[in-house]
Amino acid sequence: MSREYIARDPRTGRPINVGSSRRRTKKSDVKEGPWMAIPQQAVIPLATGEIETYRVGWKEKDYHMSRLDGVKALSKLSGVLAHEGHTILVDCLMDDDPNVKIAALFALPSVAETCPDELFDHLSVLLDDGDKTVRMAASDCLKNVAPIFPSATESTLSFELRHQLKHRRNAAFAGLGDLCQTWPEVACDHIDELMQEDSLDLRRSAAALLRRVLAKGGAAAWDLIGWALDDEDVETRRQASKCLVPLAHREQRIATILAERAILDSDSKVMLSAIRCIEVLDTDNGRAKDLVMAGCSHKHASVRLACIKILPRLMGDEILRNHCNALLREETDEKIRAELKQMAFDAQIEGTEAQKNAFLAPAPNVPKIDREIAESQGQIVGLEDLPPPEDDAKKTRHG
Repeated sequence: MSREYIARDPRTGRPINVGSSRRRTKKSDVKEGPWMAIPQQAVIPLATGEIETYRVGWKEKDYHMSRLDGVKALSKLSGVLAHEGHTILVDCLMDDDPNVKIAALFALPSVAETCPDELFDHLSVLLDDGDKTVRMAASDCLKNVAPIFPSATESTLSFELRHQLKHRRNAAFAGLGDLCQTWPEVACDHIDELMQEDSLDLRRSAAALLRRVLAKGGAAAWDLIGWALDDEDVETRRQASKCLVPLAHREQRIATILAERAILDSDSKVMLSAIRCIEVLDTDNGRAKDLVMAGCSHKHASVRLACIKILPRLMGDEILRNHCNALLREETDEKIRAELKQMAFDAQIEGTEAQKNAFLAPAPNVPKIDREIAESQGQIVGLEDLPPPEDDAKKTRHG
């Protein structure tokens, strides 16, 4: 049996992260309530109005369930009753009573997991219902079902992401945010289209989702980050630059390429994000080292200072001091000059007497067992005992 091919880094032997086809299984989140205590055989009669009320016990209290509770309870039906409940739910979605429609929208995500037919068509219609509360419930429902049914809600979600009303856009973007975790490749398609919009608000909101697709989006996510870094809007570029450090932990080669682009940005926040990315990169990498060396002469002082602080990781003491002295000849910023002087300072040569003596390490102690062995063989360990001074010796003889 052939095994699945795994791409590995030739230097480390570890698997290369190019995105994952595995998706996190997600089910609709159902809010609990007394309606959950309704027996299955009583749900449909209560939802259709055959019975007006039904008494249940829930958390040590008694409740009288109405038709609206029966409609919500359609979400808990299983087996043959689930298919019958689907038909009832479709009728409820077309009911004249707004409260019935809202209750039906509440049950829609769970019922769709068993019988999705027609439900999403009714959902798209209710998003433009004449009643405001129904429209809001429909937006909330779309937010919940988009991460579970990406194909069925693709066109509806795409429309809502661009809606003129802010609360409808916000609900759609919340659903897209969850979609980044469950179906990252579909989310990347949505983000790709949003990044091409003229609206700054849409591009910024899309760029803010890039970190969510970074883990599983693979090459598609890398391309989106690169395009966002080239955007004319500075806020969009800032959102994209926040992905550089997480990307450096996953894919250093791609992070290096993107950091090279970001460090030349006109915005200081984007440049500093690139510097933080370089700090994470393997400094043995030639391209990363070149970026740091070039950054030490950058026109922005904050970038120069950040790059200079990385220098000790790249050079030995002697080379570092020589390089810092060379930079000091051109540097005018006092804060950076102080940093360079501290790096260029050689305590062993230029320090105080105490600092110089600190480099004169005492001879290591001879272990006791080695001393005993040497003395048993007539060898002297350590300094010999000095003879007493001449005056002291005379006093000893005459005394």
